[in-house]
Amino acid sequence: MTIIMIILAVIGGATLSIQAAINGQLGSKVGVFRCAFLTFSVGALITGLLIFYFEPRHALTLLDVPKWQLLGAMCGVPYIVIMMFAVQRIGTAVATVAVIFGQLFMSMLIDNFGWLGNDVIAFSPSRIGAVICLGIALYFIHASGKDTAKTES
Repeated sequence: MTIIMIILAVIGGATLSIQAAINGQLGSKVGVFRCAFLTFSVGALITGLLIFYFEPRHALTLLDVPKWQLLGAMCGVPYIVIMMFAVQRIGTAVATVAVIFGQLFMSMLIDNFGWLGNDVIAFSPSRIGAVICLGIALYFIHASGKDTAKTES
């Protein structure tokens, strides 16, 4: 089951890169906020249909949970808007790796300190090494894009 979840997460990450590339193009043509509005409107519609047809009943509603947990819904807005700006200026690969670097860095802090009600998973040399490797990858992907841009001009 773990392998299936990892594969699904990789597929989810791939769709985020596709979304970023498409939204970067669309946002440059119709405006970043209109594109973000479209993204969230279509997402809300599809998610509403999924809830209606597939979501099982739960003991709690959105009104019953701790209010701070509702803040997670707002985290997608800056991501979508930032990615539309970033993809137009630095490309899909650099923007995506930068997002993954930010996700990995923050998720390791959340794990290590048990923030937001999560179980504690302490820093380890291999986890820190992974962040360093991803930071190096971000540098090389960004640097290679600059080299390519110089040779093309």
